[in-house]
Amino acid sequence: MKKLSYILLAATAIMIGLYPAIYFVIDRKFGLLQFKSEALLSNIFWNIAFYTHIILGGIALLTGWSQFNNKLRIRKPSFHRSLGKIYVIAALLSSIAGIYIAFYATGSIDVTFGFICLGLIWFSTTLMAFISIKKFQIIKHEKMMIFSYAACFSAVTLRIWMPILSALLHGFIPAYRIVAWLCWIPNILVAFYLAKRREPSSQIVLEK
Repeated sequence: MKKLSYILLAATAIMIGLYPAIYFVIDRKFGLLQFKSEALLSNIFWNIAFYTHIILGGIALLTGWSQFNNKLRIRKPSFHRSLGKIYVIAALLSSIAGIYIAFYATGSIDVTFGFICLGLIWFSTTLMAFISIKKFQIIKHEKMMIFSYAACFSAVTLRIWMPILSALLHGFIPAYRIVAWLCWIPNILVAFYLAKRREPSSQIVLEK
């Protein structure tokens, strides 16, 4: 079951991690962007934030899942650290951009607030994970990375919940108001459970 869960995590992370590429292939006015005004879609600052968020968020999704592979951490610690640096940079910048575009989120203030909270959680847990590994606080680093990737994985859970809720609530907007919270709160609760069960990783070797 544990192996199956990891495979499912990796598969969905890769699929959604590559999803931003679609914005460079077809007309981008689909999904969330179909509800945006032309004025906003032509705003240079919003566009910089939007593409920063989706591209680097995709990179974070693509690199983050491998960080939980025990064999990779033990056998190839330098590769693990390199991927970790990529994840941290991508996650920090994507979360900041996400907070910015949250102010222009479709729907009411509760949608904006939901995504701002998500962005703050993703940024703060990623930063704490980075600081803790610099101090060689391995257990704290592992726990914060669990929370960080749980927030990152909201990109996947959002796309799972949206079609379900849209069908149940007969509309995109009412579903989106719920998804702004539902896409990440259960993830954080699962992360809390996993972090509580985390045992010291005595096999991890760090090179000072």
